[in-house]
Amino acid sequence: MTGMNLSSAAFDDHTAIPCRYSGEGENVSPPLTWSAAPEETAELVLLCEDPDAPGGPFLHWLVTGIDPGATGAEEGQKPRGGLPWPNDFGRVGWGGPMPPQGHGPHRYFFRLYALSEPLSLHDRPAVDTVRRAVKGKELAVGTLVGTYQR
Repeated sequence: MTGMNLSSAAFDDHTAIPCRYSGEGENVSPPLTWSAAPEETAELVLLCEDPDAPGGPFLHWLVTGIDPGATGAEEGQKPRGGLPWPNDFGRVGWGGPMPPQGHGPHRYFFRLYALSEPLSLHDRPAVDTVRRAVKGKELAVGTLVGTYQR
């Protein structure tokens, strides 16, 4: 498995996500760019999770079916060809950081998977369900981590 470069013009890896992208701000998804996927990629999948949430991993964004030729997503937009899923706030699409007040900094892992075959997911998949579904299908993975605290 190879690595993909995943980055954002809004924040650097392991730095604070601006309030604009949070549940306290305008709650728009941050702009993302990534390197080209391997030629044999069937689909790209984007997952954003908060592993520091009190109840276990919290799903902030899941987009499947992204065009393998896509190299990013504009602010507030889903990646080209992508199908957004419900997040753990119960809304479809991006749900910005909103950790409990005074809980300290939370980490938000953006992961982009280049998969050898399309995912088959149902209903409202949890983070662990998505991880299990991509296992063994990953051709390349890119990771970007942002932080946020209230």
